[in-house]
Amino acid sequence: MSDSYKKLIAVVGATGHQGGSVVRALKTRGEFRVRALTRNPEKHRELADEVVKADLHQPETLKAAFEGAHGAFLVTNFWEAGTDELSQAIAAVDAAKHAGVKHLIWSTLPDVEAISGGKHHVPHFTGKAKVDRVVGEAGFANHTFVIPPFYYQNLAGPMAPQRQPDGSIGWALPLDPSATCIHMGDVTEIGSVVAGAFGHPDEAGHGERLAFVGDFMSFSEIVDTLNKQGHELTFTRVPKDIFSGLFPGASEIAEMFAYFQDHTYLGSPSEREIALANKIAGRLPTEFSAWARLNFPVPGKN
Repeated sequence: MSDSYKKLIAVVGATGHQGGSVVRALKTRGEFRVRALTRNPEKHRELADEVVKADLHQPETLKAAFEGAHGAFLVTNFWEAGTDELSQAIAAVDAAKHAGVKHLIWSTLPDVEAISGGKHHVPHFTGKAKVDRVVGEAGFANHTFVIPPFYYQNLAGPMAPQRQPDGSIGWALPLDPSATCIHMGDVTEIGSVVAGAFGHPDEAGHGERLAFVGDFMSFSEIVDTLNKQGHELTFTRVPKDIFSGLFPGASEIAEMFAYFQDHTYLGSPSEREIALANKIAGRLPTEFSAWARLNFPVPGKN
């Protein structure tokens, strides 16, 4: 099919982890034209078929960003300073609807407060969940919810093992290491689920929730997997109240792990959502051991 006849998909956050994965997967699939949305289009001209300025902090940029698009992938970044995820998402959903977008895919997370009955307060989860109703009530011909996992990349990046007081290298976290509760995955692969959903709106475009999960593990299993590959990592369980005061934002991380321990990352039995995501993606995601072998190198070894 000539590119001029292909439907156009607009991707918010095209230079970020999730959006970048979506752009790559859509390009690989070859079924759609891709419009990458970024705050700095002049720096990323080769990213997609079109590269257009869009800034969720500037709602006035969103109308043109979605104009002429058949579909749109929307993600917000809680951790970016000054972000109001609900306001940003409402503005983006409204702009996409007015631009005539037919299929909107929203990157969401479980509603921790509802799942835990108010016991756990994890805004970077619940804030996204609050947008689900906005998306569902907007009246798109098709809409889909994609649930990203705990990124494998966290363990080699913002949550990389640190030197401990006893001299070992490892993690000190407020979590029972034996609790199998972490739904994990390689964020660079989530685009396959999103691209598959755009390609199969009949199966995944009526409010379906697609949970992208490569592995389901306890922290003990994470450490054991890495140590079997040649690492010498440790895990120390830290009381929640002590961990909460260690650094800015630590209290929310502590709440997140407490929620994981009580309810798991996804918060409820999600076998159907995981199976549907795999079917729609047309592939199985990479398991943690395989990812770690390539992306979590043993110090001193090539």
